[in-house]
Amino acid sequence: MPLHDWTKVDAGIFHDFHHAWIGELRNALNGGLLPSEYYALAEQVTRPFGPDVLTLQTNGNAGSEGGTRGSVAMLDRAPKVRVTQKSEADLYAKKANRIAIRHSSDDRIIAMIEIISPGNKSSRHAIDELLDKVWSVIDQGIHLLLIDLFPPTPRDPQGIHGLIWGDAAPSQPADQPLTSAAYQASVPRCAYVEPTAVGNALIDMPLFLDDAHYVEVPLEATYLAAWRGVPQRWKAVLDG
Repeated sequence: MPLHDWTKVDAGIFHDFHHAWIGELRNALNGGLLPSEYYALAEQVTRPFGPDVLTLQTNGNAGSEGGTRGSVAMLDRAPKVRVTQKSEADLYAKKANRIAIRHSSDDRIIAMIEIISPGNKSSRHAIDELLDKVWSVIDQGIHLLLIDLFPPTPRDPQGIHGLIWGDAAPSQPADQPLTSAAYQASVPRCAYVEPTAVGNALIDMPLFLDDAHYVEVPLEATYLAAWRGVPQRWKAVLDG
């Protein structure tokens, strides 16, 4: 299904779709995509980050070989994105204050999925808060998948990846202003970026479980499943 132009509707309509998509992503991850030692939870608020989907590893299995069964090894198949970047520098250590992130179950947080909302770009303060959260998460070794279906603003003229990666990021293609970006919280830091545009289909994106293994998140299939529940009134606006 081609991506829709979500700037045609107000933030509340996207917020409703956003919630549906989160549920579909959670279902896909828990429905056999993740190895058995991992599980996903939707919208668990952790401090300072309130991610859409958390991927956790059951207590006591951190670093075990069994934790990667069913995932893809980097040596076997690299993620199929157009832009791959590595840096030996600690690109994310932008702030001196860092807050440890914990989960109430005491199971270890491995990765997060975040779908950018209009509110994340609504002001300089909102953008700065998002960046602080991203840097804090990756500094702590938590892998991150960001999905941004909104075009750049004056506050992120090179897109959200340009803000996160800094001057080393490639220019955002003018005809592909939307972005999916997977960040591997390893040393060196790695970014796997796929620019896209309204009218394109989403590609599957990697969600890393450790430095060498990832699962492919079915963005297109889950987007389509969430789209089915959008009211006809708003489908007509977005399709039009």
